[in-house]
Amino acid sequence: MTGADKAKLAAAVVLLAGALVAFYLLSKQGPLAQWASLLVLLAAAVGMFFTSESGKSLIAYGQESLREVRKVVWPTRKEAGQMTGYVFAFVVVMALFLWTTDKTLEWVLYGLILGWKR
Repeated sequence: MTGADKAKLAAAVVLLAGALVAFYLLSKQGPLAQWASLLVLLAAAVGMFFTSESGKSLIAYGQESLREVRKVVWPTRKEAGQMTGYVFAFVVVMALFLWTTDKTLEWVLYGLILGWKR
């Protein structure tokens, strides 16, 4: 990271802090002045960040992500419905299996081994 990038990031942080300070200091001026100062300084901070190397790499990452999302083959409505049905059926089968296992272990441990009656 170059010195210019560090200066840009520092300026973005200062603008962000200035936005918060201005918002609270302008409380007596009314909500319009508060929100206007907050939004203008936040926009300046975001703009300063995106001119730095970190901001440019973030933009490039977002663009590459969108490119990859466009390559995804999305399922049709019918395929999505079928897969949802498979998931629900699997959940029901697993729930029954776990319930049966739990009750069997409960009967073995409490009924046969310990002799406790419920």
